[in-house]
Amino acid sequence: MTAGATVPGRDATGSARAAVPGVVAGPRRLPGLGHLPAFARDPLAFFERLRDRGDVVEWRLGPQRALFVSRPEHIGELLTGIETTFRHPELGWAFKLVLGDGVVTSEGPAWRRKRALVQPAVRPRQVRSYARTMAECAAALAQAWRPGQEIDVRREMLALTQRIAVRTLFGSDTAGREDVIGSAMDVAQQAIGDEFRGLTLFLPPWVPTPGRRRLRRAVEVIDAEVGRVTGERRRAGGERDDLLSRLLAARDEEGLPLSDREVRDEAVTLYIGGHETTGTTLTWAWYLLSRSPGARARLGEELAEVLGGRTPDFDDLRRLPYTEQVVKETLRLFPPVWLMTGIAKEGSTVGGLPVPEGTVVWSSQWSAHRDPRWFPEPLAFRPERWEAGAEPVAPDHAWFPFGGGARACLGARFAMVEAVLVLATLAQRFHVDAGAGEVPPRTGLTLQPGAPVRATLRPAGAGGVTVAP
Repeated sequence: MTAGATVPGRDATGSARAAVPGVVAGPRRLPGLGHLPAFARDPLAFFERLRDRGDVVEWRLGPQRALFVSRPEHIGELLTGIETTFRHPELGWAFKLVLGDGVVTSEGPAWRRKRALVQPAVRPRQVRSYARTMAECAAALAQAWRPGQEIDVRREMLALTQRIAVRTLFGSDTAGREDVIGSAMDVAQQAIGDEFRGLTLFLPPWVPTPGRRRLRRAVEVIDAEVGRVTGERRRAGGERDDLLSRLLAARDEEGLPLSDREVRDEAVTLYIGGHETTGTTLTWAWYLLSRSPGARARLGEELAEVLGGRTPDFDDLRRLPYTEQVVKETLRLFPPVWLMTGIAKEGSTVGGLPVPEGTVVWSSQWSAHRDPRWFPEPLAFRPERWEAGAEPVAPDHAWFPFGGGARACLGARFAMVEAVLVLATLAQRFHVDAGAGEVPPRTGLTLQPGAPVRATLRPAGAGGVTVAP
């Protein structure tokens, strides 16, 4: 073969040529495995490599053909095309076992019915009623913290969001049983995270790994606890101001309620969405604030001016714009949900390019949120980039921590209100000093810290200035 010649089906670098004209070929892949080893080793870095190759890049997850899209308009086509142009993907055995046939895993008419039944429980008017519980739980934690105390930030935040999730979901019916539910949910979320990283994704469901046996036991606990509370609530009757009551009261167009199994699936979905993602977001927020004295000082000034030491409530949210900007910037740099996928139906296109039926189209919040085309100085923590009137304005779907389109996260408003109220409650009393050490992210069900985030609690002085204990 003469120098400079190209193998048929490959470009000059030896990478496989893309099957669709106009689509950029991915990096070199291994026979049979494709890009699976590179993806499994570091999916975040791999997605950034794909992003930097082009706007629509072809790659292979084992034998499976895949496309990776990076432009916001293409991401928008994917997000808004689920249920029409793209099919919702299979999310794995562990995911299905834990969440059942809830609104996240359902498709077609079943999904539309369940979404219509669940959505009223998390509308803004209902979230207002949960705000007091959020702030009260955060205030109780602030009372328990002591200046000079050393904490594991993620453990503290997950314990807090767990209490909030249990109380807003079940009310007082789980008093004394929160740890039982929480421990089982932790096992379930760990199993889903392992599967997301490919550790068991390609194993048949009948393979009895130790992790799967632990997961089955945890799901039995979850089913028993949710079933117990649901049964007691149905027998007692009446309405309460919690998510479970609203699920039990929901009726579809034919006047039919959710079955006990459907209530269980939606309750677990809401629990996971309101616990793991928000707890992880708050952990990253403290980590970023600890490394950004200017942002921490500005946050303290806003909290001192607006709250003056009192516990915030729902009506304070509109007067805490910088606190919300801190949360939004945290979600940009460390989005809990870090990838989205859809499976192309017949006739699917992306950016006008044909997509063969069955192709899995991927996008990543991680790589899009850190794209310098949409976010100047993308690695810098700059909450002020979200100020009204700030320039440049990122295009639609450049920031999508809660997904988008018809299948956008139903709990997005709940999560934002919870994060802002918790941050405001705790940050006006304490500076969480996590030091200057780097904490790498770890991919799982959510984008978690890859090492413990340990911090020392310092009292927040006037105007948010940190003073020594």
